[in-house]
Amino acid sequence: MGFPKYNLSEDQMKKWIDHIAFICLSEEFQRLKAELEALYLASTTGMGAEEAKISAFSDALYAFLAEKET
Repeated sequence: MGFPKYNLSEDQMKKWIDHIAFICLSEEFQRLKAELEALYLASTTGMGAEEAKISAFSDALYAFLAEKET
């Protein structure tokens, strides 16, 4: 897949990666991800386990990143 092309310096990219890693390892993120995963698995959309895990991770990360921007 590769990295998307952004006009960020190597230092800026490292800061973003560190920030994302910090978020993903936090207990609050893990709780939200687990909550979303359970909701997605229980929904009637027929989402499979793997898709529910990926969507939950993606949505939780988006929520945390959007929260930091405001």
